[in-house]
Amino acid sequence: MSLNVVSDDVEKIEMLLRGVSSEVRKQGRAVLGDFDMTPAQFDALIWANEYRDLTIGELSARLGLAYSTTTDLVDRIERRAFVERIRDEQDKRVVRVRVLAKGALLIERVLDERRLYLASVLSRVSKEDQVLILDALTILHTRLCDL
Repeated sequence: MSLNVVSDDVEKIEMLLRGVSSEVRKQGRAVLGDFDMTPAQFDALIWANEYRDLTIGELSARLGLAYSTTTDLVDRIERRAFVERIRDEQDKRVVRVRVLAKGALLIERVLDERRLYLASVLSRVSKEDQVLILDALTILHTRLCDL
C-alpha cells in the first residue's frame, strides 16, 4: 500500500495512537528519574522481562538499536542490579539478559503509575464509551497481531 492510498482516517488514528501512547508513557517516566534510568534503558528492561532471557542480539532487534548501543544500555542497568547477564547452558558463548527482582519491582512501579493515570482519565469517560474504547483497541490489537 502506497502512502497516497492512506486515508485521512488512518492518518488520524495513527496520530491519536501516538499521542495516547506518549501521554501514558510520560506519566511512568516521572518514576524513572527516581532510579536514574533513561526511557531507552527502561524499554530494554521491559523487553527483557517480557521475553525472558533474551540475548543481546535479540534485545537489540526488539529495541531497533545497534548491538553496541544495546550492550551499553545493558551495562548500565546491570551495574545498578536491575538485570544480570547469564551464560546459556547449551552454548557458553551465548549471553542472556535476565531481569532481577529490583528490575521487576521498577517495572511494576512504572506500570502502576501509568495505570493510575489512565484510570484517572477514564474516570471522566462514560462506561459506555469505555466499552467502545476497549472494543476498538481489542479489534485493532487482534488485527495487528494477525499480520
